[in-house]
Amino acid sequence: MQLSFFDDIFARLELVGETVVLRELGEENQQGQSVARGRDLLRMIAQARDFLASRSLKRGDRCALLAHNSIRWVAIDLAIMAEGLIVVPLYARQAPAELVAMMRDCSPALIVCGDAMLRDAIVENWPGAPSQALFEDIFSGDSHPLQKTESMGHPNDKAVLADSDPVTIIYTSGTSGEAKGVVLTAGNVGHMLGCTSGRLDALMQNKAGQDRVFHYLPFCFAGSWIMLLTCLLRGSLLSLNTDLTKIASDMRTVAPDYFLNVPALLERMRKAVDEQLWKTGGVVLAIYTRAKGAWMRRQEGRRSFTDSVWLALAKTVVFPTIRKKMIGSHLKALICGSAPLSVETQLYFMMLGIPVLQVYGLTETTAICTMDDPHRVEPGRVGPAIDGVEMKLGENEEIVVRGPNVFPGYWNRPQETAKALRDGWFHTGDQGEVDGAGNWRIVGRIKNLIILGSGHNIAPEPIEEEVLRNLPGAQQVVLVGNGRGYLSAVVTGDVTRERAQAALDAVNPGLPHYKQVRAFHVYTQPFSIENGLLTANGKLRRDLIAARLKEEIEEMYGVKQAS
Repeated sequence: MQLSFFDDIFARLELVGETVVLRELGEENQQGQSVARGRDLLRMIAQARDFLASRSLKRGDRCALLAHNSIRWVAIDLAIMAEGLIVVPLYARQAPAELVAMMRDCSPALIVCGDAMLRDAIVENWPGAPSQALFEDIFSGDSHPLQKTESMGHPNDKAVLADSDPVTIIYTSGTSGEAKGVVLTAGNVGHMLGCTSGRLDALMQNKAGQDRVFHYLPFCFAGSWIMLLTCLLRGSLLSLNTDLTKIASDMRTVAPDYFLNVPALLERMRKAVDEQLWKTGGVVLAIYTRAKGAWMRRQEGRRSFTDSVWLALAKTVVFPTIRKKMIGSHLKALICGSAPLSVETQLYFMMLGIPVLQVYGLTETTAICTMDDPHRVEPGRVGPAIDGVEMKLGENEEIVVRGPNVFPGYWNRPQETAKALRDGWFHTGDQGEVDGAGNWRIVGRIKNLIILGSGHNIAPEPIEEEVLRNLPGAQQVVLVGNGRGYLSAVVTGDVTRERAQAALDAVNPGLPHYKQVRAFHVYTQPFSIENGLLTANGKLRRDLIAARLKEEIEEMYGVKQAS
């Protein structure tokens, strides 16, 4: 039987031996240790496998994993899969009722929780829940498992998997309805790890020694999980942020070579630099401001001698300091996925000398379809298809994909599977375009298309991004208008009506008449996971937003209710 990705990861951990591969940042917590060496992690995996074996679980049983990122999460995740079980990672911040709905769907034989609070919240919402285990139960044989010196045996002694064997079920975000369980196989994951590691080789230029990687995104998201496994496969030092309020300081402490991001963080980083320099003022602010203007003019094909002077000066005395204070001095690139990144933000980091490599994919494609080539980045595009993967445009410019990264189907949803997988192609639901060099651009979600009463089909995302760029302080802009005569917008955040109108006045003239936004409503409370209007990974739940703000939307169209 062909070796699985487990064999490769376990072999790498054995090879690196006493080298630290995982580190939890911040104060040492009470549930585990702050670092794990290669052999430490192997021992923990073996300990977790012993516990799972004692529970008389059958091959193919599902095990839900509900916890925040930690070294123990990693050990248990690998142990579940290596035992021939299917891991179902869940987002610890999600509402308990939503978590229970997903677990009822996949019927786990065991629920593994990071702490008693998470377990109790599940049991309260699911009195008949299957048996549960806490991390402390699994590692109770030794209160300091990482300090063991005796061998517990190689953790891979029973990890026999075919490429077609399911290893995980990852639930999609459910932007417009109930979340679906995406089944991924050992073959899906193995192919993807080869692709990601190869692209990182190109970025690092096969540099000797460990890659330093910072990580803050929950492991239960497909892209984040693939980054974790890639780091283990490469023997990298992966430093885990365990307190989201300390991302900025942790990032500087790690001084990483690269790390995975979502666009929202990069936007915050850019705004934080602007705000700090405005407070600083003086010569530094003057150079920075003039250099930014010069950089944008250069991108538009307009350049002058004075622009070159300001840019050269900033590259010498301002930008290196910003890079060092923001992320450290070792950064090779930022990697960004999960949602479209604005061209302006990508160009901003490029101005600072920081490449931003974009990644596009869905959970159903094992997180990735395209990756930017580190040596040929084109701003606004997400790179070419990865090795072994075919992509083309179907009806309505929909991106369709086939290859070894495509999932076999949704858990217990044959009809949904049949809709998504047709004639060997996975239908992504995303609109896109591709240039002659094979670089893809994502336009928006087909299901998000707004169809005006005039029949015009409009992808809202590009317009929303443009309005946001012109409206500092806004958190979200959401277009509405299905079946209406014109587009309207809901704007959230700390903005006034005057500033919102000014932003629309700046954006509308550059749009055709049917894409211009004619009305807006300012909603001060941002949409969030907590108020149910964002998914677990931060995507807009547009249908719920429209329902929640029905009256406000009706007012924008001046609808008179019958008396």
